[in-house]
This record gives sequence, structure tokens and C-alpha cells, in this order.
Amino acid sequence: MRLNKYISEHGVCSRRQADQWIEAGRVTINGLPAVLGTQVSDSDDVRVDGKPLGSRRTAVYLVLNKPVGIECTTNRSVAGNIIDFLNYPERIFPIGRLDKDSDGLILLTNDGDIVNSILRAENEHEKEYIVTVDRPITEVFLASMSSGVRVLGRLTEPCRVHQVSKNVFRIVLTQGMNRQIRRMCSALGYTVRRLQRVRIMNIRLGDLALGRWRYLSTEELDGLLPQVNVDDATAR
Repeated sequence: MRLNKYISEHGVCSRRQADQWIEAGRVTINGLPAVLGTQVSDSDDVRVDGKPLGSRRTAVYLVLNKPVGIECTTNRSVAGNIIDFLNYPERIFPIGRLDKDSDGLILLTNDGDIVNSILRAENEHEKEYIVTVDRPITEVFLASMSSGVRVLGRLTEPCRVHQVSKNVFRIVLTQGMNRQIRRMCSALGYTVRRLQRVRIMNIRLGDLALGRWRYLSTEELDGLLPQVNVDDATAR
């Protein structure tokens, strides 16, 4: 098994972060510095920062209704980091990010495989948001948002946008540019007052209270895992 996958299956981090740790010299195999792409097995002594990985963990999938002010980082030196906020008894990490100034649905797991699949842009997994802006929404605004807005020197991909009320709209993206919705609105002369994520793929926020979390249901896992090619035999 490739080293990055081996590390991710132990619930330490995603494959992408494992690669970063390997490049930074934080990973050893049988006492020697690890190299990207190395193949390993359970007979090898793999360590991160000198500490053994331990046994592989049962896959965990959580959904949190993240409040504003919480940062989606595993760096516990950052005030308001999501790991300390959640205080889950096992080592998990967020799938992607949700801005500190935004609230709503964020998935967390110890499964590095699902992280890579959901975040990979070409998979075009849907994410849905409800957005409140500072002034009344117009037809021109809706048309521009749905057809594409030029931000950071590139045109955003077409998306679905529907008005909810005078200053509120719902948007479904398959793209994942940094602070994309806020930048799109700003380019059209609007300021976002609230941005709430309410869905990732088949996982919906529903009536989960702000700041609370829950495990994904069997039905949610049955819908989610086949889309990302993950075996759910050991999931909970």
C-alpha cells in the first residue's frame, strides 16, 4: 500500500496532508526518512514525528453545524480551532473548509480516502448554501451569479441560483474556489451578511442545532460512500 494511503487509514490525516508531512521529513519507515510513493505494509514501522501510528481505526463520519468564529483547522494552537470545539475522543479532521465567518454543515472524518474524493474538483460534488446579502437581489444579479462571475482573473463555472426572499438566495456549487461566493457577490457590488452551508452531496444540515454534531446515518452513508468509492464495511 502507498505510504500516504497507509497513514490516512490510521486516522492521522488525509492523503494530501500525509504527502506534505513526508516531504517535510516528519515521517520515517523502519527508522529511515520516508520518500513519497513508498510502498509499505503492516510489518513496517511507520512513524510520524517519532510516534508510531498504532492500529488502524474504524472509519468515523460526522456532520457538524459549525458556528461563525470556528476555524476549520487541525492546528490546535489556533484559537477557536474546530478540533478543540468538537472535542471528539478520537483523532478526526474536517473535509475541506468552511470560512471562519460562515456557518453550517461541515463533515469530519478519520478517513483520508473520502477526503480526497470529495475535494477533487473534477468529481463535481454539489455543495448548497443559503446566502444573505446587504441589499435587494435583482434579476441581473441572479443571472450573473448563475452564468459565471469573473473573480481572481477567471470566470466561475455556471451554477444554480434561486431567490429565497428580498435579500436571500440559495446557490448550488460544484466548484470550490477560496471564498468563492463572497468574491462573486463582491464583484457584483453586494456584501455577504450571512453565508450558511446546508448541504454537501446527499448530506443535509436539516434541523441540527448550531454548534451540535451527529454521526451520519446509515442511509446517508449508503448514499455518500458509493459516490466516492469508499468501502463502508467498517464505518460508523
